[in-house]
Amino acid sequence: MDYSLLLDAFGRDHARHAWPRQRLLHECLRAAIRDGTLAAGTRLLATRALAQELGIARNTVLYAYEQLACEGFVIPDRRGTVVAGIAPAPRRRSADVPQAGLARRAQNLRTVNGTASVALPFTPGVPDLRAFPLAQWRRLLDRAWRGLSFDQLNYGDPAGEPALRTAIADYLRASRGVVCEPGQVFITDGTQASLDLCAHACADAGDIAWIENPGYGGALAAFRGAGLVVEGIAVDGEGMAPSLQDWTARRPKLIYTTPSHQYPIGVVTSAARRMALIDGARAAGALIVEDDYDSEFRHEGPPLAAMQGLVPDAPVLYCGTFSKTMFPALRIGFVVVPAGLAPQLAVMRAQSAAAGRTAEQLALAEFLRSGEFALHLRRMRRLYRQRRDTLVEALERHLGDHAAVEGASAGMHLALRFPDDSPADAEIVRRAREQGIVVNALSAHAVPGGPVANGLLLGYAQVPVERMDGLVARLARVIPDRL
Repeated sequence: MDYSLLLDAFGRDHARHAWPRQRLLHECLRAAIRDGTLAAGTRLLATRALAQELGIARNTVLYAYEQLACEGFVIPDRRGTVVAGIAPAPRRRSADVPQAGLARRAQNLRTVNGTASVALPFTPGVPDLRAFPLAQWRRLLDRAWRGLSFDQLNYGDPAGEPALRTAIADYLRASRGVVCEPGQVFITDGTQASLDLCAHACADAGDIAWIENPGYGGALAAFRGAGLVVEGIAVDGEGMAPSLQDWTARRPKLIYTTPSHQYPIGVVTSAARRMALIDGARAAGALIVEDDYDSEFRHEGPPLAAMQGLVPDAPVLYCGTFSKTMFPALRIGFVVVPAGLAPQLAVMRAQSAAAGRTAEQLALAEFLRSGEFALHLRRMRRLYRQRRDTLVEALERHLGDHAAVEGASAGMHLALRFPDDSPADAEIVRRAREQGIVVNALSAHAVPGGPVANGLLLGYAQVPVERMDGLVARLARVIPDRL
């Protein structure tokens, strides 16, 4: 709290009263407590320190504090003076800013509900945080901080720490079939930052961007935020399914897809469809944004390599994140760009993205290099497969005659599809939340203007096996007439 600024502003507003200094300070502090500027529990400066800061006599401060104490606004204790718990008076409504509001690119976005607690059952996209080796991660962070030089406290390489870029490139070549060198890897603050980068760096305002329908709302927000024209492309049992007319009448500049585990339906894009998308993108002069957000958790069948490595020089921007494999608060993702784009993107990042968090990046590089990341993935894969199996069995037992499970072969979530004539999924979501169960409505993931799916999105990564059946039974009870 800058008491000098507070007193000067209050004095200007009340100059007409010509109060003496001690009355002015008393009125100023009382007004600040009344309007909540000095919140309950705030410890005021010691009288001597405040007198020195304001350039006034200490007795003036003592008078103000004593008056406030008599009125019940502050409470003296052995350590000083604390603001009492008084309900602040309503603040005057500030005048509207004389402008239209946010830019058009920030409007017309999908409505976002309040963020649900990760502790609530079936919250999608959340890993089992209690299974993360936190003690080991703390040791890696401590080691990274101890090894930092003073120079490393400055801004880092805008593309990311070289050690982490190398570790990610090595990991992707071995585990996902991605063809890349460290210079093609750019570190970001997560998937949303990666999508923003792709949209602003690789397309101009007014260009067309395709996203899957239903699809990921973050991609819709990123592309619209960059001024792109977003077109939804239907998803079938083999993945994103553009028609010949789509390629000709709605020629894209960017194509966003989640081929390893489509979000939210969960289908895995077939090899033939992947090649068709690559060929179509080449012919259209487009780039594919491949979001490989949870490909590490494959539960059935052989893993399919990333689209980026299927053909030489694939027109693919490959995006990944550690939010699903490790923990969301890490906020580290990456984009692998075609080799020809890397130098230009490096220049762009140098002018627009001041890098930091050196210790976290170095710790993550060591986590990857040491093999502990691969070990952690194996443990989580077994755990999630067990939870997936238990959830599918429970859904079959309680809702098998009324809904179909889709997209359970990979990832951390599955979709529960309702017949078209069933009650709206949004109403089921509302009823479930009243019971402390978080499920997403598939209809909320529809791209405006496209068909709407009816069903639920259920995350199972953080739900213990022993609770699964009881939670599904509770969910079934909130579905009207079992559909």
